[in-house]
This record gives sequence, structure tokens and C-alpha cells, in this order.
Amino acid sequence: MSLILRSIFKRTVLLISTLIFWMSLISANTGKYLSPNDDINNVFTNIGNISLTVTNYGTIGNGFVNFPSQPSCQYPINSGIEHLFLGGLWVGGVKNGQTYVTTAAVDVTTGNRNVGFEFTNAPGSGILHRSNLQTSPFFRPDAISAQDFVTDFFDTNLTVNGTVIQEHEPLGIKVLLETYAYDLNFANSFVILNYRIVNIGYKGNTDPIDSIYIGLWADAVVRNTNITPPGGTSFFNKGANGFIDTLRMAYEYDYSGDPGFTDSYLGQALLGVSPRPDNELVNNRTHYTIWQFRNSTDPVYFSPTVDNDVTLRGGRYQKLQGYLTINPPTMIDTVRINQLRHSPSNRSTLLSYGPMANSDGQRLQLNYANDTINIVYAIVCAKKKGTDPQTLDTDFQKEDLYVNLGWAQRSYDNGYKLPSPPDAPITRAEIEDKKVTLWWSKNSEKSVDPISGLEDFEGYKIYRTKPQAQLELNTDLEQQLDIIADFDSINNIGNNTGFGFIKLSEPMMFDGDTNKYWYKFEFPNQLNGFMYVYTVTAYDKGDEEQGLGPLESSKLGNSKRIVVGTPANNNADAEVGVYPNPYYGNAIWDGTGNKREVLRKIYFFNLPSNCEISIWTLSGDLVDRFEHNAETYNASDLEWFNTYSDGTQKFAGGEHAWDLISKDEQAVASGLYFFTVKDHKSGEIKRGKFLIVK
Repeated sequence: MSLILRSIFKRTVLLISTLIFWMSLISANTGKYLSPNDDINNVFTNIGNISLTVTNYGTIGNGFVNFPSQPSCQYPINSGIEHLFLGGLWVGGVKNGQTYVTTAAVDVTTGNRNVGFEFTNAPGSGILHRSNLQTSPFFRPDAISAQDFVTDFFDTNLTVNGTVIQEHEPLGIKVLLETYAYDLNFANSFVILNYRIVNIGYKGNTDPIDSIYIGLWADAVVRNTNITPPGGTSFFNKGANGFIDTLRMAYEYDYSGDPGFTDSYLGQALLGVSPRPDNELVNNRTHYTIWQFRNSTDPVYFSPTVDNDVTLRGGRYQKLQGYLTINPPTMIDTVRINQLRHSPSNRSTLLSYGPMANSDGQRLQLNYANDTINIVYAIVCAKKKGTDPQTLDTDFQKEDLYVNLGWAQRSYDNGYKLPSPPDAPITRAEIEDKKVTLWWSKNSEKSVDPISGLEDFEGYKIYRTKPQAQLELNTDLEQQLDIIADFDSINNIGNNTGFGFIKLSEPMMFDGDTNKYWYKFEFPNQLNGFMYVYTVTAYDKGDEEQGLGPLESSKLGNSKRIVVGTPANNNADAEVGVYPNPYYGNAIWDGTGNKREVLRKIYFFNLPSNCEISIWTLSGDLVDRFEHNAETYNASDLEWFNTYSDGTQKFAGGEHAWDLISKDEQAVASGLYFFTVKDHKSGEIKRGKFLIVK
């Protein structure tokens, strides 16, 4: 629709055109994955509370190339709050006396759009998907987390589909990347990036790589794209930056861009490396540097334009070493970090480690087809704690960021194993007029904790949000789920309610569904036309030995987005209608912001399961016409659901939403309108009218 902001908002012509060009060369098939074997080269996490794009050509984030259909680094999930424009791996080293740096992406400091995107994937390769959730279609026993992405890429190509990668001098390396995303309530706000780097040689040159530095480059930007769509310099220059050396974490927050709508942090943290010197802290070789985006004239925070520059102010290799400037030698210090924390600008950051060393502290050489370097980062997000002004950056505000990073570090330290709650219950939702019923199986009750090895199921919790119209765009969905009921085992732990109120004497089964549902909970008196989120979790007894209280399965993992309403009605005598009628502008369930005009909606109800809906003016002009199929309809064609939902929403079969936009993509005017509903099965046509008052 012309009224919807569908176009790609360009940061700079150079960088956006680079990303579009590069992605089109590597693969025309982008977006959500379809199956583990699809040749898809960029996907995004949708387990946990971060949606992070991961590619098999070395980058994270997507530069908003597919905005708004694909997130770059969105947190909370489905909120529209983005945290990363683009990021990627940098590897630098000395080979045969020459210094090289291979970069997955840079901030495009020259006029040649192909510079800096130097990793490519093998022809025909894609991204493997794994999950340790037995209910997932990607379940594999070798999975690490609830959602693993596994891929590899190389720096040995000089061209892609015949197009030259400009200014690229290969180190001759292969990178194996695995990413891990968890669905645990306490560990769902980070994504782990596990890189393994191998020297594979280049054109017969199998010399070792020496003096190796590895970094994660990021161009972070924390903005609420529902409030301010991406575009222009002013979108990107509102972020402030910080670095905590003891935690090896760089971070960014929105200083002055969308006050009240972006109260969160983006952190990039170094979790560990292997090999590393015995008894030496990783912090000792960790470096942080920062520069102004595409600025090659700033005397300190200048953007590097070449791999190696030891005579002037430094190239990319010197940035990996942690230098702001070479002449004189200058590095980040406490004074500069405090300035960055409270001075918004458009910056790129680099969190690096090096030089790589063996256990005895001697500088590591990466030998041909022999040695492997392992470096692990985490992308960590968190809401700011408290209600202090957005421009502040206190330790109190970062408390949840510290907690989330702590769980990411604990995962790395424990071989990516975390204490786990019972499996999430397999859940089904059934919709009736003004009513929703949840059914779930008892699969959770035989779950075994991977750390203790015990079956420690204790009970179930049932949650529901308030109607979607009351949900805030910048609020974490987990925080909006209100607990409705809690049922636990009778064993002198907890409330000892038992399960008599919810457990069935015989399991319920549904056509086309092989699951057996042993539990049932009803929600009467729901509001038709409003979207609620419902979920059932399972929790365990806790683990005193580990100092852990009861652990609960993910509130998001099996959540159901339900638009309550009337089921399909094929009765010839059923009256088809519209609500609200009259419709008054700015109805309670409409959206807000700069897209308000396309965030309106009314509902047709009591529809036949398969029908055609036509809307007419008083003079008989056709305003709009669309098909309704109760089996498949979920209103994903409406901008309201693109903005406030995630595409999984389920409708009652007898309802269809209309956004008050005509077939000519114009907002309709106030007035009286007629509608007809043609039942495709019987051929019968029903008629009605409704009033719009704006």
C-alpha cells in the first residue's frame, strides 16, 4: 500500500546499495527459513527474546535491507526496537611477512561499494538448523540450544559470480560459525556466536598466520522503528557508547532518539578464546576501539580505510590492536569512555582479542590445515532498569544487562549447558465467541534436568495478557503476561494445590492432531476483536545444590496469539455483521504513531467458512473486495498485525478484519457503506451496512 512505509530507508546510498548488491549475488532466497536443507543464506533467530539476523557470509544484522519484513537485531522480539544496523567478524594477521585483515563488513569509507565484504559462502551451501527441543521440527540430538544456526564461510574468493571483491587480499582462512539461542526465561536475552578459524591456505601459500587478532565489528543503533522508521543521518546519530573492561563488553543505548520508546541496551561481549595462555585473564588481551562512522578526518575517532597503516594514524589491523591513533600511540581510556557514554553520535565499535597465544604465552601461529582458533562472542540485550532519564547510564540501569551477560558467560563456561526447567507443555488453543480454551499435554512431567539428571517436575502456570490494544510497543511481552493460575503437585513443596481443577479423566484428542491433551483451562468473557496472548508453562522443584529456585519453561516458547471472535457460521439464517458499528476514528484498538491511518480496523463477524466480502458506497461504487477462508486467514495482510503481532496470530474462523483502505490504496472517508458476503459453498449472498465516522 502507498500509505504504508514499505520502502527501504537508506542510511547512506553506498552502504545500503552494497548490502543489496552483496546479498543478491550470494543468494536471491532470503528471509525466514523453511527447512534445515533450504539454501538460505541469511536467517534470523526467533527463539528467545532477540531476533538477530545471521548470514553465511560473515555478517550479523542486515543493514535494514529487508525492513520491515526481516528484523536486524530486534529486542524484545516483535517490538520493532532495533539494536544493530550491521556487524561482522574481522580477522587480522601476518602471513609471509605481509599484514592482512579480512572483514565481513565495514562502514564503507570509499566510493567503491564492494570494499570490505570479504567473506563468501561455498556454492550451494546454506545454514543448518538444529534444536534441542524435542517438539521442534529441527530437533537433533547434537543440538546445543533451542535454536542453533551452523554455517561456514571463506575469504579465499576474489570474485562473487564474476564480480570482483575490491581491495581484498585473502589470509586464506575458513570460518566455522555456530550460533546458539535459548528459550529459557532467565537465558533468552542473548545469542552466542561461536567462531572457529582455520588456515586453509590460498593459491598454494600454506605459510602459517602469525600475530593474529580477531574482532567483532558492530555498527549499533538503538531505535524504535515503529516510532521512527530507518532513514537519514539523524536516525543513526543518537546513540551513546560504553565499555566495561572487567566484563569484556561494549554497549550502546539510545541517548536522545526515541525517548520513552527505546529503554534498552545492546551489548557485544567476548566470552572466551581457545587456546589462551595458562593463568592469564582474557581481559589482558582484549581491546576496544571506536570511530565515527565513515569519518576519515577526525583526529582521534577516524574510520580506517586500509588494512595496515603504521606510519599515519592506523589501519584496520591497528584498530584490532586497540589503537585509536598510532602517532602518537593512543588507546581508549576511562576519560574517553565516560565521554562516549554521554555524547550521542554515529559510531562503529570493534571488540577484539590478540595477539593469540599458546598456553605458555608464546605468540600463536595458525598452521595450515592443522590448528584451529576458537573465539566466542555474545550479543546481549536488556531493558534499562528503573525510571531514570534515558540520557543517564548508571550501573543500576545496567543491572539486567549484567545479569543477562552473566548467564551467557555461565553458558560458555559450562560447555553451553544450563540448568533447564521441564519441557514446555504441548499446548492447543480453541476459540469460541467471547471464549478461549487452552488444552495441554503432560509431556513436561517426564522431563529430566540435564545437570541434576532428575525428573523434577512440580507444576504448571497459566498466563494471559490484557487485550492487545493495551500492550505497549516498547514493553517486553514477558513483562505483560499476567499470571492467571498456578497448579502444583501435592508433595509439601509450594502451594500443594493438586491438579484436580484442570486434569481430565481421559485425554482429549482433535482431528488431525496426534497429541493427547490431559489438561484444560477456560477463559470466559473475553473481548471479541481484541488480541490476547495466552501461554502455559511448566516449572520444577528447584535445585538447592546449585542455589537455584524453581526453573520455569519459556513463557514465549508456546505462547498463543489469539484474536477472539465468532467461529465460522455456515447457517443460512446466521446474521453477518460488522463491529464496531458505527466506527469512530481512533477506536481503542487502533494503532498510534506516524502510521495511524493504516492501523485502523473493523471486523466482519459470523462469516461463512469460505466467502467473498465486497464493500460498496451508497452510489454503488466498489470500495474493496477480498476473500475469506476460515482455514488460513490470520489478517497478516493488515499493517496493524504486521506492527503489533508476529504472524502467528490465530483468528476465529468467522471473523475477518478490514483496515479501511480501499482497493485503490486510499483511506476511506466518513460515511455510510454497504457490504455483501457471498457464500462460495451455497451461493447465497448476505447484505448489511456500517457507518464510519472519523
